[in-house]
Amino acid sequence: MTPHHGEILFRLILAAILGALVGFEREVHGRPAGIRTYLILCLGSALIMVLSQYLSFGMMDKLPPDAMRVDPGRIAAQAVTGIGFLGAGVILRYKDTIRGLTTAACVWVVCAIGLSIGAGFYLYGSVVAGLTVVSLVGVKFFERRLKKDWYQEMTIVSQDLAGQFSRIQDIITKHAFEVINFGLSKNLEKKEVTANFLLRIRTSHPDRQVLQEVFELPGVKRVDLT
Repeated sequence: MTPHHGEILFRLILAAILGALVGFEREVHGRPAGIRTYLILCLGSALIMVLSQYLSFGMMDKLPPDAMRVDPGRIAAQAVTGIGFLGAGVILRYKDTIRGLTTAACVWVVCAIGLSIGAGFYLYGSVVAGLTVVSLVGVKFFERRLKKDWYQEMTIVSQDLAGQFSRIQDIITKHAFEVINFGLSKNLEKKEVTANFLLRIRTSHPDRQVLQEVFELPGVKRVDLT
């Protein structure tokens, strides 16, 4: 049975609202996909699902029983596959840091929400949208207070002074950082030494006071902590 026009419009509007709701949280946190992206994505997914239902139920009434068999989920399945490419576009990698995984997951789940609303499952789509927003806000609040391993890369340029890097390592140890890897290079012409430290610390948020203390050492010209 083909849904009434009013029913279809309600599905599309509800999908747009739920998509915008999830997108609002991402927009506030400055993510590449925001309100407009999620709204359009969820709205388009809902329309795709409505078309799938129309093709499977509406057109079958006009054809002989043995003319063709239509799978109502075929078009929707292609939407889910295509969303994977869209989600991959928001995943960015900078050095050892990967950003955008949560945004990509949100893009995928908003597609599912749109498909469910388009199919008429208002309760399930609304619940999933609500749980998604709650998880984005509530779990982030918990994660900020969770002690976990942080990896920091420190680069230090200093004059080639005796015992200089022993003093640097003492400061690093004092701030509870663990040295995972260490690299050293010398510039004989400038009489400079460049050291690269890969550090690890377990805390809710790393303390950058170590930067100031290392920079205050005699002979240190530059300190980078990323």
